[in-house]
Amino acid sequence: MSGKAKKEIEDSKIEEVTENQEIKDQLIEEEKVKEVISDSDLLILEKDKFLRLFAEFENYKRRTTKERIELYKTANQDLMTVLIPILDDFDRAILEITKVKDKNLLKGVELIQNKFKSTLKQKGLDEIFVKSGDTFDADQHEAITIIPAPTPDLKGKIVDVIEKGYKLGDKIIRFPKVITGQ
Repeated sequence: MSGKAKKEIEDSKIEEVTENQEIKDQLIEEEKVKEVISDSDLLILEKDKFLRLFAEFENYKRRTTKERIELYKTANQDLMTVLIPILDDFDRAILEITKVKDKNLLKGVELIQNKFKSTLKQKGLDEIFVKSGDTFDADQHEAITIIPAPTPDLKGKIVDVIEKGYKLGDKIIRFPKVITGQ
């Protein structure tokens, strides 16, 4: 082999090594770009995960606060259910005392009844006001019986109220008992 041929072979080998080195450098550079992209993707994923976790925690706080408020509103339900018949007894007592026409006794019982009602109202107990002629609603009233309507305008409506209804907050704890017309 001549010197010129050896030189060309050596030059081609050097060129090949240089090309290989350039390819290796390019691959290394691509790997670095992939790492940078994957790190930024990872950052985006972690931010998304954080935002979802934060939103879930906010929903949890809102839900527990709502449940706590609801529990507070209806915490006295058992006690109120027991005290409602006493309110009925006051109504019956006042009705009987008016028949006797003892003004001082009537005034005393009314004072006690008003104080009792206002105390229960402060604790969240409200009377459900129903009168004759109101439209009957099965979600709001309890029909005791159905009678023929005394007048045509009372068909499907409340004819008489037998027992008052009460609600604690937004929850009905005793439905008004009514007679409806048919």
